[in-house]
Amino acid sequence: MAESLHIEEGRALLEKLSGESDLFVHHHANEWARILRQLYHEKGKEAFLSTIQKIPETYLGEILLELPEAIKDEALNDLSVPKLVGVVDELDSDDATDLMQDIEAMDEAKEQAILSKLDDEEVEEIERLMNYGEDEAGSLMQTELFSAGLDESIADAIGRLRHLKAEGQLDNVYQVFMVDAFGFLIGAISFEELITLDFSRSFRDYFREEHKMIQRVTAQDSIDAVIKRFEDYDLVVLPVTDSRGKLVGRITSDDVYDIIEERATDQIYKMAGVNEVAEEDKEIAVITRKRGIWLGVNLVTAILASLVIGLFDQTIQAYVALAVLMPIVASMGGNAGTQSLTVMVRQIALGELSWSEARGAIRQEVIVSLLNGTVFALLMGMIALLWFQSARLGLVIALAMVINLLFAGAFGAMIPLLLKRIGIDPAVASSVLLTTVTDVVGFFAFLGLAKIILP
Repeated sequence: MAESLHIEEGRALLEKLSGESDLFVHHHANEWARILRQLYHEKGKEAFLSTIQKIPETYLGEILLELPEAIKDEALNDLSVPKLVGVVDELDSDDATDLMQDIEAMDEAKEQAILSKLDDEEVEEIERLMNYGEDEAGSLMQTELFSAGLDESIADAIGRLRHLKAEGQLDNVYQVFMVDAFGFLIGAISFEELITLDFSRSFRDYFREEHKMIQRVTAQDSIDAVIKRFEDYDLVVLPVTDSRGKLVGRITSDDVYDIIEERATDQIYKMAGVNEVAEEDKEIAVITRKRGIWLGVNLVTAILASLVIGLFDQTIQAYVALAVLMPIVASMGGNAGTQSLTVMVRQIALGELSWSEARGAIRQEVIVSLLNGTVFALLMGMIALLWFQSARLGLVIALAMVINLLFAGAFGAMIPLLLKRIGIDPAVASSVLLTTVTDVVGFFAFLGLAKIILP
């Protein structure tokens, strides 16, 4: 691929494009999407839409799929049905299905108009893939693949592959899937090995036991299972079969990387109380409203913590040092809880934590928090003693820190599991609930102990 396309260079090229231009072949779709995204934000929607219309259908589909959802919807809404028919027709089955789902969500009438102009075979393929649930492996697969029978000569198979590549019907081929006479998957041979074989002979002459040891999933398997296969076995492609074992498609690593990135981004945004769609929209009013909802929730929890402090106002007035040390207790508890929370949310999101393992994970987080609480309680107790010349004050903050870190570890581990159990996304609400626990427990323990211990 050519060197990365500079923004200004990209704009100049975009302005010169015509429907027959082949300039796009020299740069990746992601680079063109980056140029178009900046054009949209700096020059406005009309300039963006005008440019989109000039892009050849051969390249437009892949570029659209690289754009943020909000900007992509603007383009899909503006493009005509004939133009979109050409775009969908140029895409691989998985990408064509993704684009048709975007169009369906935006305008069902437009979707039906496009489907009515596509080939019957292509429509059947798209509708079959659209019927899979968004968490099923079938929703990620493409039906374009290269397979061969054991008795086919290697030369004939390579001839077929050469023809498919020349016709643009097949991309990113890494191996030949071996199937029996009924289309059932029996194994695979990599192209790295294939090029070393005698082309005049058949696949059966070289098909060995290790070729049968191929990782696979069924179309109904979960996407979590797909991701785990790619991670555990360092795969670049994974065959997909139906429930009987018949080869129906393949999943390539680029789609899995996209899913992993989307999930990671989603988790980060949710834990910060930020809406990903709103952030992509770039509308200040929308972003403000979405963020404001979670800030409002945090305000309620802050008021609750303040009410706890209010219960001990006379104690605070009597010992000004308490006001100085209170934030330390809350901060340490919050950080310890966030550590446990982050670990648990990640393990849940990646499917690495089963319910049978939950008890051990909670125990581990509690022990770690208790050990850290003890160490830092002793340290902070000594600091308070030297700072305020009060052994009792040192004892108060030390005990409070042990209690708060213990609760922080326990609830940081349990909250995501409980939310998952009742069907709530742990990434969305966990941090708010944890903040409430650590603030309330921290302040109550610290001020309550102060009222009891201090003279």
